[in-house]
Amino acid sequence: MTLPDLFDLSFVGRRLEPALEWDRLYTFGEIDDRASRMARLLADRGLSFGDRLCVFLPNCIEFIDIYLAATRLGIIFVPINVLYRDREIRHILSDAEPTVLITSSDLLPHIPADAPVLLLEDIRRTVNHYPATRRVAVTDGETPAAIVYTSGTTGASKGAVLTHNNFLANALNVVTCWQINAADRLLLTLPLFHVHGLGNGIHAWLVSGCLLRLTERFAHDQAAAWMQAFSPTVFFGVPTMYVRMLEWPAAVARPIGERMRLFVSGSAPLPAQVLQDFHALYGHIILERYGLSETLMNLSNPLYGERRPGSVGLPFPGVVVENRNPAGEIAADGEIGELFLRGPNLFAGYWRKPHLFSAGSWFQTGDIAVRSADGYYTLQGRRSDLIISGGFNIYPREIEEFLAEQSGVEEVAVTGVPDPRRGEVPVAYLVGAFDTAALAEACRANLASFKIPRAFVPVEKLPRTALGKVQKHLLPKWEPTA
Repeated sequence: MTLPDLFDLSFVGRRLEPALEWDRLYTFGEIDDRASRMARLLADRGLSFGDRLCVFLPNCIEFIDIYLAATRLGIIFVPINVLYRDREIRHILSDAEPTVLITSSDLLPHIPADAPVLLLEDIRRTVNHYPATRRVAVTDGETPAAIVYTSGTTGASKGAVLTHNNFLANALNVVTCWQINAADRLLLTLPLFHVHGLGNGIHAWLVSGCLLRLTERFAHDQAAAWMQAFSPTVFFGVPTMYVRMLEWPAAVARPIGERMRLFVSGSAPLPAQVLQDFHALYGHIILERYGLSETLMNLSNPLYGERRPGSVGLPFPGVVVENRNPAGEIAADGEIGELFLRGPNLFAGYWRKPHLFSAGSWFQTGDIAVRSADGYYTLQGRRSDLIISGGFNIYPREIEEFLAEQSGVEEVAVTGVPDPRRGEVPVAYLVGAFDTAALAEACRANLASFKIPRAFVPVEKLPRTALGKVQKHLLPKWEPTA
């Protein structure tokens, strides 16, 4: 079975039922026909099985059309973050070597002049000239469906090759474990160029047959109105969205919470304080889960059962997790380890870099975690974020969680800076109106001395990726005062 086969649960089984709200309401049959016309157009433009197709677009209905057409023709879909610029785009184009790059005229200035561009405006003018007869060339689930480039925060981004089977396994887990069904209404504001929006949002919609409301992006000043008008029952978000939603008054938040069935958070750690404050305001405990570009979803707090603050929950069906200590042995419950993964969700390898990962191997995530006695995993941060100060290991998330609970602190990131005597020391970067002296005193009373930040640096905002991950390497350099 391949993605087109699974999507027929909706395209064939629910053909006349409402599917998508964009500029108007579309049925599943109309979305199916749009994908068929797009597949004919792409084939007419020279794209065939195994070719790479780059897409540099914000969320729009054509983004979905292009993706569905690619899954039918065996074209490898390569989404590009719309926030990327010259250097990042050139790297992806050089590595993926696409046959075509689809973008819009307003984004064209960011594209290299020699790129094989097909403009969205040209597609819109011509696509309806093609017949809506279906053409499917993919019969093997191991066929690559997409190459998703990692964020590249520590070097050049790598292209994770995700197969039809990877996406199938992930979609079935998400729909089953979170019980997403045709009666649900999904508000999707996440970018489709990322696996969170594409692999979870679009796939869950098409497999479950729920009604989707797609927006170009999450706009804080409009999102409340969208929720009031659409009355979603499911919302996929990232922590920064939930932080902004805490700013809405109770008179707005409470009715939204009453109509909602499930709030899900991922792509970055959700501070425990945000989960608690959100519960108080909306009456919901956000379901936090853990995924990666290379693996899609791995773990999730349960739909029914304890959603533990700070934890990413339990492994999804079929996903095997080992938490290994530095010696490569399974870490005891309660001890720090690094997550290793196996399962049907695991990618086929990095594009043109087979030496970095072999299909069927354990995937070393670089994420540090602790497993509880009852099987819940709690992330402690990235292995690369570990601060070693005077021989002591410091995991920044512990300090970040504590500081996030303090008065006036809206957001916080802790990173290590060089120190001539201790090797490294922690420094905290904070957003908000806080009292530095009070923060220092609270840390002295609650944290080991070597964990106390050497400085509390106020910043207007934290540098983040489009999905809300803090880019610590872009924080301003801190220099100790004389």
